[in-house]
Amino acid sequence: MSITASDEQTLLDSIPTGLFIDGEWVEAEGGRTFAVHDPATGAVIRRIADASADDGVRALDAAVAAQEEWAATAPRTRSDILRRAFDLVQQHKEDLALLMTLEMGKPIGEARGEVVYGGEFLRWFSEEAVRITGSYGLNPEGTGHMIVSQRPVGPSFFITPWNFPFAMATRKIAPALAAGCTVVIKPPALTPLTTIFFTKLLEEAGLPKGVVNVVQTSSSSKLSAPILADPRLRKLSFTGSTEVGRALIAQAADGVLRVSMELGGNAPFVVFDDADLEKAVDGAIAAKFRNIGQACTAANRFIVHASVAGEFADRVTSRVRAMKIGRGTDADVTIGPLIDADAVAKARSLVEDATSRGARVLIGGDAVDGEGTFFEPTVVADVAAGSDILREEIFGPVLAIATFETEAEAVRLANDTEYGLVSYVFTEDLDRGHRMIDALETGMMGLNVGVVSNAAAPFGGVKQSGIGREGGAEGIHEYLSTKYTLLPATT
Repeated sequence: MSITASDEQTLLDSIPTGLFIDGEWVEAEGGRTFAVHDPATGAVIRRIADASADDGVRALDAAVAAQEEWAATAPRTRSDILRRAFDLVQQHKEDLALLMTLEMGKPIGEARGEVVYGGEFLRWFSEEAVRITGSYGLNPEGTGHMIVSQRPVGPSFFITPWNFPFAMATRKIAPALAAGCTVVIKPPALTPLTTIFFTKLLEEAGLPKGVVNVVQTSSSSKLSAPILADPRLRKLSFTGSTEVGRALIAQAADGVLRVSMELGGNAPFVVFDDADLEKAVDGAIAAKFRNIGQACTAANRFIVHASVAGEFADRVTSRVRAMKIGRGTDADVTIGPLIDADAVAKARSLVEDATSRGARVLIGGDAVDGEGTFFEPTVVADVAAGSDILREEIFGPVLAIATFETEAEAVRLANDTEYGLVSYVFTEDLDRGHRMIDALETGMMGLNVGVVSNAAAPFGGVKQSGIGREGGAEGIHEYLSTKYTLLPATT
């Protein structure tokens, strides 16, 4: 079914323009607003409330006031609310997908996939809410009984990124609610509308007032500072750049806050000489060009055995040549716009640096003329060691190929980064696959697959890619604190 301009406007008109504080949609202090743009055209698609620092504190006030009652709410009740939210997401999946395409630019097919992925966090944690357990047993000395229980951490502050507007909201909100924590969320200024629409669905699902509060703003640091400094806040979860993450960790240290940090990535994609090249190319397309390359899990460095690098590059280039660039509302489009002009400039700069060191552009390599912030899907071969494109997170549709000769060299190149979020390995040798699982310094790995994310799996990295895990059985424990009680043994 084609998407019309009328469909787009009807959806945009349904989005509240206010902040969501204590169960009410309210104006920002002083009536301030800011504009949200469509990156495919540059047009303003909605003006919404622009929260001040005082608005942020009001949102925290509401979360603190609701915390005790929400923590005491029966786990089954919390579970039922999350499950109703999941059902409502299924009913509004086309609205959510279109909204992401409008404010972020991703192709509509990929946006639909994000709705499926993001919705699963609601379903998964609705099930985890009723499985929070503890333990009871006699201590080794026989002098007492030990009770170990889990309690909600408390009021939590979330800062989410622009690239996955729906999934990043559900991935944080769902486990917090399941554990019994209240929330203040600051959605990204570039893509806030999806979070606002999702909040409407939480309302409809029966979420009590004050449990989730939404404060979008054009000045993240000014809003965040007093919230992070408030002694009533107990948890911070952030997804974004490592640079910003370090600053937030420093701010959180004063209050000794629990922190979850999902930070930058520089994912290696290793192709051995025994790899099934058809599978490797399929994986490369998924790992590199999903979300227009704007993902922390995107493959950044393609480390390919020298004996197959030429054929791999040819096959990838053939696939890239067939990609269609355009506004994501067109069902045939596979490459939408980058989020803004700075992203385009960065992609161009990385390609230029690589070619200045001897790399060859096989296809693409530059911005697209005309309205919007588009960059051509690009393949660059023979990338030399030391090139910026091998050290920096690209966050764009640029596939950079370097070569190796031995397994030891592949491991060294893959681990030669301060980041450690995810890695991808393609080999038909199971023993080698197991060796790579042990050798690569990443929190996640795809072995002969190009997409690893799943609500039932723990998402997160090592080194400077982050702290903590989101999703899986581990995800809810980020919002629980352990309490130990000793009872005297009966005589």
